[in-house]
Amino acid sequence: MDQLLGFFLDYLSVEKGLSKNTLEAYGRDLRKYLDFLHKKKVVSLNEVTRDRIMEFLLKERDRGLKASSVSRLQVAVRMWHRFLAEEGKLREDVTEVLEAPKTWKPLPECLSKDEVEKLLKLPNARRPQGARDQACLELMYATGLRASEVSGLKTGDIHWEQGILRVRGKGDKERIVPLGRMARRAVERYMEKVRTPWLRGRSEEALFITRAGRRMSRQTVWEILKRYAKTAGIRKKVYPHILRHSFATHLLENGADLRVVQELLGHSDISTTQIYTHVEKSRLKGIHAKFHPRP
Repeated sequence: MDQLLGFFLDYLSVEKGLSKNTLEAYGRDLRKYLDFLHKKKVVSLNEVTRDRIMEFLLKERDRGLKASSVSRLQVAVRMWHRFLAEEGKLREDVTEVLEAPKTWKPLPECLSKDEVEKLLKLPNARRPQGARDQACLELMYATGLRASEVSGLKTGDIHWEQGILRVRGKGDKERIVPLGRMARRAVERYMEKVRTPWLRGRSEEALFITRAGRRMSRQTVWEILKRYAKTAGIRKKVYPHILRHSFATHLLENGADLRVVQELLGHSDISTTQIYTHVEKSRLKGIHAKFHPRP
């Protein structure tokens, strides 16, 4: 296989006139591919299947490679296989039907239920800032709101009697989301004991405010989440959407209908919501591998 690689790189250099840098890039990508095949004890390219190539590309993606880099790897592997098939060095080109990496959607990171519990219990609700932070985090997990949507909430968006929120999402689209008992209790406590004193008689429509009585920014929402996640010892990469992802994943784990989750998240296309079913499938596969006697 090393000889076949040399044969291909010579062709690219002499026949295609590719630059030295481009040739080196193809060489690096294809040697990575060859190293993978060697580890899988594949001794001939004629033994390679489409599934094996997909395994290689997915492994590189899961290792943290960007979609653009995975796409470049696929192009290199495809060109090599096609060239060798045309030259009669391979029986067939197994790369003819391969899913394009650009269509792959990365699985969203989410917190486990235990991690969410740790996070929500951390703010000290006896202190003003802690009460506000707890209300903010409880509401985010209860509703799946984006950080920008939390920042944009107004006190008039809460309908206390019905226990719902009116949310304006992307494209100024409006949706209704249930508030939830625990989140409602935390928000009520914050509004009564913190928000009113912080306003000092001034007028402000925003639900979540700073000590100075001004609307809390999206960045502040993110900082609150990151700070408590670090204190909780959560090692996952924490970013504004992680409670939103956790909200959707946990709903599906507990049997919620996908269309309902789509409505709650404010997705116009259900294919955007379907990625959370992949998270659930990954969890089920992990459980099967761990507990089945013949995984």
